[in-house]
Amino acid sequence: MKKYSYFLLFILINFLAFSCGSEDKTYGEQKEQERNVIKSFIDRDVVITTGSDTLLEVGNIKVISEEEFVLQDSTTNIEENEYVLFANTGIYMQIVREGVGMRLASGESRRVICRFWEYNIMGDSIQLTNRIQKYAQSPEIMNVSNNSGYISGSFDTKVETGSLMYSTYSDMAVPDGWLKPLEYIKLGAQIGEEQVAKVRIIVPHSSGHSHSMASVYPCFYELTYQGR
Repeated sequence: MKKYSYFLLFILINFLAFSCGSEDKTYGEQKEQERNVIKSFIDRDVVITTGSDTLLEVGNIKVISEEEFVLQDSTTNIEENEYVLFANTGIYMQIVREGVGMRLASGESRRVICRFWEYNIMGDSIQLTNRIQKYAQSPEIMNVSNNSGYISGSFDTKVETGSLMYSTYSDMAVPDGWLKPLEYIKLGAQIGEEQVAKVRIIVPHSSGHSHSMASVYPCFYELTYQGR
């Protein structure tokens, strides 16, 4: 698909850069580097831009535990810029909007519309997005299922607009980092942008897409989820 050629070229350049930069490091050293990069991202006031436009001033992140998160009724305080750390995966999540309706129930399958931008924390740049005007009509369509609390999903590559994630990374599986928020957000019939669920997440390579797994780098995402 020609419309994805710019992003594919960008990914190739980054892949070569990461490969050259990490070829002399052991996997353990790469993981340690990733941990340090994530810690630095959390501690400093990062401003994410695309061209001349500012997408988000991340700010200094306040990390809370899962126990604190549960005590707060599975919410994060936006004014205090809270992110919950899921210690078993290393994922950090901020729920900006919970959405309306119901959460994905056990035994339920849904089609979910997802818009996103992906920021390569190690590369300090926007790597992929379907939220610019050029791709306004090309959201990701995900088929997700909840099997007794285990949520899985795949990108729908058969829709007319295709899948930017699949075209870029050649992997139909939805990254675990994208699935984690589905445990806490709602996927009802939203009316208006202010009702659409929205999250921000830091995803280490182990919960990321195939390219981040192979090159051992973390990504920061802002994602919206809308049930169909």
